[in-house]
Amino acid sequence: MTENRPERSEFDSVDPAPPSDDTRVSALRMTICNEDEKMFQRMRALFALRNIGGEDAVDALAAAFESKSALLKHEIAYVMGQMQDSHAVPHLIDRLADLDEDVMVRHEAAEALGAIGDRTALGVLEEFVDDEEIVVAESCEVALDLLEWVSSKRLNYSE
Repeated sequence: MTENRPERSEFDSVDPAPPSDDTRVSALRMTICNEDEKMFQRMRALFALRNIGGEDAVDALAAAFESKSALLKHEIAYVMGQMQDSHAVPHLIDRLADLDEDVMVRHEAAEALGAIGDRTALGVLEEFVDDEEIVVAESCEVALDLLEWVSSKRLNYSE
């Protein structure tokens, strides 16, 4: 018996939308940044960009941080964490440090910084570990531990 289950991504997650079949970063960037586009299509572009990877894809994702949608920006931060590309670190630091940003986005930016494991994020995570938004503070606390764990795994090739 076959069941209709969502397809798992190479990142071992079930995504809320299937990635777009389009592999042109410029076209995907236009879709994800288009405020008039349906959210489902923007999400498809987001997951396609994640799957493509690389600096151009990260830049396309980061451009969509200008969106009005906190949900989309939260997902962008999440996939940047999955991608574990250090090129995303400055973009995520900007989201975490923006006190006018939605708390959901700031929280996910913190966790993504931990998942990437780039020690250049250490200072900003320490800065916001006492944030007045408890979810941001707790996310920074988790991210600090995760950052240490991820960076130690990269140094210890035997595990």
